[in-house]
Amino acid sequence: MSISQTVRDFITLAIQSGGWMEMDRLYLENRVLAMIGEERLAKNEVRAVTESAVELVEQLLQQAQKNQVITDILAEKELLEAQLMDLLTPPPSVVNAYFAQYYSKDPIQATDYFFQLCKDNDYIKTREIARNVFFPVETAYGQLEITINLSKPEKDPKQIAAEREAVQVDYPKCLLCMENEGYKGRMNYPARSNHRIIRMNLDGESWGFQYSPYAYYNEHCIILSEEHRPMKITKATFQRLLKITEVLPHYFVGSNADLPIVGGSILSHDHYQGGRHTFPMAVAEIEHSFTLQGFPDITAGIVKWPMSVIRLQGKKQNELVAAADHILKKWQTYSDEALQIIAQTPDGTAHHTITPIARRKDGLFELDLVLRDNNVSAEFPDGIFHPHPDVQHIKKENIGLIEVMGLAILPPRLASELNEVEQYLLGNENTIADYHVKWAEQLKQDQQITDENVTQVVQKAVGTVFARVLEDAGVFKRDEQGQAGFMRFIHTL
Repeated sequence: MSISQTVRDFITLAIQSGGWMEMDRLYLENRVLAMIGEERLAKNEVRAVTESAVELVEQLLQQAQKNQVITDILAEKELLEAQLMDLLTPPPSVVNAYFAQYYSKDPIQATDYFFQLCKDNDYIKTREIARNVFFPVETAYGQLEITINLSKPEKDPKQIAAEREAVQVDYPKCLLCMENEGYKGRMNYPARSNHRIIRMNLDGESWGFQYSPYAYYNEHCIILSEEHRPMKITKATFQRLLKITEVLPHYFVGSNADLPIVGGSILSHDHYQGGRHTFPMAVAEIEHSFTLQGFPDITAGIVKWPMSVIRLQGKKQNELVAAADHILKKWQTYSDEALQIIAQTPDGTAHHTITPIARRKDGLFELDLVLRDNNVSAEFPDGIFHPHPDVQHIKKENIGLIEVMGLAILPPRLASELNEVEQYLLGNENTIADYHVKWAEQLKQDQQITDENVTQVVQKAVGTVFARVLEDAGVFKRDEQGQAGFMRFIHTL
């Protein structure tokens, strides 16, 4: 197919996306020509397009590279790709208008429209996400989910050198600021030309709703404050989370904790994460119900989970908010030194917070409150309630919202490392990492390993380690002493 036909087909898709009209065709085709370094457009038919926009853009990028508009540096390709895909993406006002139009019929129609748009214009990196390794594992806490994150490509030396030479700019302030919408990007900052944000009003504040480019689960979305301000878990957090589940009742939504070690990767910008996915924690059962004094209409209980989770259910948002705020305030000042649980160190630093998750269930509003503590000690300098050294060969990063709910996000290194563990277990030639040897030896002792079952054995073992990782992050341990301590805290509520 000629490059002129590729341009024409791509613009046909752009017009179909709803942001342009047929009258705009020549204008758009000429813009694409300029972007890829072509001088002329041959006469070609306007026809039904069978290739996807992603496939057509790949051809346009190859032509741009041939014309020396870009080199083979990944960042240059991504910047141009996003600018091309921007033509396929209606402007923010139009996207928001379409969203509102669909929403008036059904919230699911609205998110379906926006989600499909973000996949079609490659803002959501579906090809890259497909590279991720995923497998479920049965554990004592039900089925946990394991992902090895391979979606973000490794940077080559040329890109690293180009990033070093790039001008340092403090705009946008961070990756979650609204100024990212339509931003071209730089060698050292991701392309956002094709990025769109749905505006939301949450209790009189302006917030944005967008999808995650490298999604970890279905319809992985981010709800972000228009104001660039630090994350903070307060009563207002619970109000907003429940309000979002009212606006988007088919989505869960949760917040990372607001303290280092137990918090997420971006604490500098107030935001939440949600989506259309049922996490393992959501289906975990209540193992101990209790009455929350002063809140007769709220159902409360401890969830059977490796971390310390209180679940609240009720019909009225304001009652749930008040109950959650009551528990947060109690936890922020609660200490149990016998269990190394200390609310505040002598220098006045606060160490207790909550990871909250909201969802709708059987006509009720539901809040899970995960108790967090970010203290360190001489024995555990990375964090007392952080993955301990003996499991860090699998997971040593912070345990954020997504892991808390039972989905492990494991580092890319494990894709090849686990394969070497399998070869080691089979007695084949291998390059197993030293830090996996002790674990592998234990697996050898525990069971008979064959060519047929080795992958299953290793995956099951990874799931077991992840359950231990979550137990490490739990403030009240799953032993008799820890559970007795949990009940002491419950009795203070």
